[in-house]
Amino acid sequence: MYERKIPLNLNCGLDLIGEVLYGKWKIRLLWFINQGHKRPSELQRKIPDASRRVLNIQLKELEEHELVSKIIYPVVPPKVEYSLTEFGKTLVPVIAALGQWGDEHEYRLRNLILKQPVSSDLNDVPD
Repeated sequence: MYERKIPLNLNCGLDLIGEVLYGKWKIRLLWFINQGHKRPSELQRKIPDASRRVLNIQLKELEEHELVSKIIYPVVPPKVEYSLTEFGKTLVPVIAALGQWGDEHEYRLRNLILKQPVSSDLNDVPD
């Protein structure tokens, strides 16, 4: 069983949201589930870089944090679908705002991530 090396620090909202959304694919999973992609195979197709195992782990954590609910249909083979809970739906505007910010600063962020020089222009638009 996994044992934390660093104790939890839940003193403010940022600590809490970090604990709940920490994971490379969680924000994307929430976004795609909100868009109507509910089956694990659909989510895998939307996020092909993630392994099925990692997606399942992160979906389980989102379920434990009551952001998504899992429905298992009693058919053979078993059919599983995920949906956002009412609590999970409250994150959709936050995720949309983060995505908009990323779109607005795409040029600058892409250059910073790829370690390319960025002009000091505040508009983040290439010359």
